[in-house]
Amino acid sequence: MRCPWLALKPDLRSCKFTGSVAIDLDVVADTRFIVLNAAKLSVNTSSISFTTGKFSKRLQRRGNIMWSILLAGNIIWSITTAISNFFRWFLRDRREEIRSSGVFKPSKVEIFEEDEILVLEFSKTLPIGEGVLAIAFEGVLNDEMKGFYRSTYEHNGEKKNMAVSQFEPADARQCFPCWDEPACKATFKITLDVPSDLVALSNMPVIDEKVNGKIKTVSYQETPIMSTYLVAFVVGLLDYVEDHTSDGVKVRVYCQVGKTDQGKFALHVAVKTLELYKEYFDVPYSLPKLDMVAIPDFAFGAMENYGLVTYRETALLYDDQHSAAANKQRVATVIAHELAHQWFGNLVTMEWWTHLWLNEGFATWVSYLATDSLFPEWKVWTQFLDESIEGLRLDSLEGSHPIEVEVKHASEIDEIFDAISYKKGASVIRMLQSYIGAECFQWSLALYIERHASSNAKTEDLWAALEEGSGEPVNRLMNSWTKQKGYPVVSVKVKDQKLEFEQSQFLLSGSHGDGRWIVPITLCRGSYDNRKSFLLETESGTLDMNEFSLAEAATGAKGDGNSPSHSWIKVNVDQTGFYRVKYDEDLAARLRYAVENKYLSATDRNGILDDSFALCMARQQSFISLLTLMSSYGEELDYTVLSNLITVSYRLERIVADAVPELLDSIKQFFITLFKNSAEKLGWQPRAGESHLDAMLRGEVLNALAVYGHDQTLNEASRRFNVFLHDRNTPLLPPDLRKATYVAVMQRTSAVNRSGYESLLRIYRESDLSQEKTRILSSLASCPDPSIVLEVLNYLLSAEVRSQDVVLGLAVSKEGRETAWTWLKDNWEYISKTWGSGFLITRFINAIVSPFASIEKAEEIEEFFASRTKPSMVRTLKQSIERVHINASWVQSVQSEEHLDETLDQLTYYY
Repeated sequence: MRCPWLALKPDLRSCKFTGSVAIDLDVVADTRFIVLNAAKLSVNTSSISFTTGKFSKRLQRRGNIMWSILLAGNIIWSITTAISNFFRWFLRDRREEIRSSGVFKPSKVEIFEEDEILVLEFSKTLPIGEGVLAIAFEGVLNDEMKGFYRSTYEHNGEKKNMAVSQFEPADARQCFPCWDEPACKATFKITLDVPSDLVALSNMPVIDEKVNGKIKTVSYQETPIMSTYLVAFVVGLLDYVEDHTSDGVKVRVYCQVGKTDQGKFALHVAVKTLELYKEYFDVPYSLPKLDMVAIPDFAFGAMENYGLVTYRETALLYDDQHSAAANKQRVATVIAHELAHQWFGNLVTMEWWTHLWLNEGFATWVSYLATDSLFPEWKVWTQFLDESIEGLRLDSLEGSHPIEVEVKHASEIDEIFDAISYKKGASVIRMLQSYIGAECFQWSLALYIERHASSNAKTEDLWAALEEGSGEPVNRLMNSWTKQKGYPVVSVKVKDQKLEFEQSQFLLSGSHGDGRWIVPITLCRGSYDNRKSFLLETESGTLDMNEFSLAEAATGAKGDGNSPSHSWIKVNVDQTGFYRVKYDEDLAARLRYAVENKYLSATDRNGILDDSFALCMARQQSFISLLTLMSSYGEELDYTVLSNLITVSYRLERIVADAVPELLDSIKQFFITLFKNSAEKLGWQPRAGESHLDAMLRGEVLNALAVYGHDQTLNEASRRFNVFLHDRNTPLLPPDLRKATYVAVMQRTSAVNRSGYESLLRIYRESDLSQEKTRILSSLASCPDPSIVLEVLNYLLSAEVRSQDVVLGLAVSKEGRETAWTWLKDNWEYISKTWGSGFLITRFINAIVSPFASIEKAEEIEEFFASRTKPSMVRTLKQSIERVHINASWVQSVQSEEHLDETLDQLTYYY
């Protein structure tokens, strides 16, 4: 199949569009039916025809003229009359051609909305061979941020619309009739009729532009063969900055007029990343240009459309004065992710959505490779563990799914754009790369891309290339990680001078799964120079301790290498394996010593913390032992480790609030004491020449101290905020400190004292920087006053908040949980109607449901959603309710622990 011609005319005033397609088809068997995808389109039934033979080629040429007439402004004739005249004009004097060719009109046309298909039934059997299917249609530029939709922006104080496409995963069918599946690749010749004062972009460069008064017709080069979900258009009032790669690819960053300076960092990253990927994949970028566009209303973070990558403004634009260091890193990693897709996803495309992880997991992994190459001082491979942690947390639920998940219907696709496809996918790729070696892995990837370029592939095709390149049993090894859900916890203990290993499926519920994996075990003893590795292919295995040299074991530790405190053993070196490790008491004690004395890498210090936290949640480790381990991080200054330590502390505080509320003040004081050291060393004021990571860490540590009610932090935040209200450029409140300051302001906001809340709303309304708006939205609901939380939640549904940003404000304080749940129920009909057709609806459920911690609440949630569930939210709802049950069991476990109050007092006093 090839689609040589697609014409669209969006009307940005009425928010409607008209269009037509002429699709080359090859009929290979007798049939009277043509079935293709279409959704939310009004198809002009009298326009539909299937033309065969020479006649079909002439139809393509003459059809271009006719469809232009149909798409032109005020149509004088009705569609029916126009089509009739066209065929009368075209058919005259061609009776001999028609004897060997034919025009077939369908006898019945029916759209099945639920299945999103268009069925054309013909009275006669269609002839075998090539033909052209022509269809004219109309549609609406919707407000759902999917299909062909409208985004809004302001220019010179006037609200304007732009037309934007977002077709992944299966919404090209909302713009034009097509075969909307990744394996149905085609080439596309695209023509847009748009207002002459606007910029019109598509996948390929412009080859012709004709202006006719207020309308211009823009035609583009034919695309390479590609899937429908990668077709793209953007029409709006835009400006750009431009550069070129060393081999002449034109790269542009488009944005709203007046914001081009904010596109310069992205432009630099894109040019360098294209050049890096050309070398890494040993294949040049396959198009003559790359456009990247900042879209004001955008559901995803970004979308990898071939040659026309679209982004949320927060993921593409960077303001030197008002963007934080975290914003800069996000821009770089998102661009690296999307440009990786130009090879891994666009050039080589998954065969079906079951293999989504091939696109997303790989792009996530390689984005770190590119970012590390461009910005080695950011230490992003240490930060990669954040990706693994999110994957591990979701995959420890019984309601998880395999990486290769069966997808039966388009309505199921949105839910698998999750931490399994992206983060677990990236993590198992990193695990495999570590196992077979970086050089071999890179060479094998190049082989895979060369074999499947301009085609489709499935997971087994990637394994075949890697197996051929490495000589390792990659397919057998990796099937255990992609075809079953979950992952193992590897238990380690010392017995008779042997290390004994045992694997079992790890589940946060505390139950035992029956999964088994081929686990690449790596470990070191006392030194990273003294390491071993092997495959744990069965339920258990052993390793003789004598295989480690005691002389080497002393390296990296001060003192006697044979001392129990010094001869530590770390399994899963640098956390390259996607599994958790549970140590016996003796090994755990040695690791606490190694953590406290910084003998371990930051990645391993972080991994030990997260494994311990997960084991505690699953009630395989006591709450007190976790707190004792956390006390070993009192001198920690690494960004990634401290960031996760803070995240864990938030979870623990909430569990204590539910389990033993009388100890809430004690747990807060413990965490204040734990984080004060790093806060004092970092200070409030950025230092000249400080690292990117220190800038990010300062904000996170101060945010934690604000949440825990640290008076000095709250007072200083209030002082700086008051200065900022009168001078938005004050050096007292740089971008990296603003989120923490806004959270601190909300901690002292109440129904009686509303000034902080109202001031933040004023800043929100006055700012035109998307990153500043998201900082404010994500801070407002942290207020401990439920009445303010309710105001914030209602404000999220107002016209002042962009639809994609609403979910940013759903992270409510623990005091506001019940308020948020009542609000969700009261507004469910509106929320379901507004966000229910996309993946954003799942964010509402997860954010508001998951924090609860009682069986009674789980039952209440199940009862409410029993009659309100949609296919696109079934998996998320099940996972969220499972989290409530897990939290409830954890609360009961913590309640049963003795001497928790004494332990908190001792640990706090120790510091």
